[in-house]
Amino acid sequence: MYILGISCYYHDAAAVLLKDGALVAAAEEERFTRKKHDFDFPNRLSILLEEAGITGQDLDYVVFFEKPFRKLDRILMMVLQTYPKSGRCSANP
Repeated sequence: MYILGISCYYHDAAAVLLKDGALVAAAEEERFTRKKHDFDFPNRLSILLEEAGITGQDLDYVVFFEKPFRKLDRILMMVLQTYPKSGRCSANP
C-alpha cells in the first residue's frame, strides 16, 4: 500500500511517500525553491513517485496534515510574542 502525505500552507511544506508503513522518499519544498520556510503546496511530488518507480494511479491514499487548533495556537503565540508590532498593518505604519 502506497500513501502520499502532504503538509503545507503554514510552515515548511513537505511531502512523504510510504510503502506499507516504511519510508520510501521525502522532500521539503524549500530544497527546490530555495525559499526558506517555503509554505506553498509541494510541486515536486513526481520526484517522490519516480523514486518509488510508481505513478499517481498506484497510490492507495493521499493525506493532508492539518490540525486547526494547533495551527491557531501557533498563530496566536506568534502574534502575542511580536506585539505591539504584530498589531500594525503594513499599509498603515
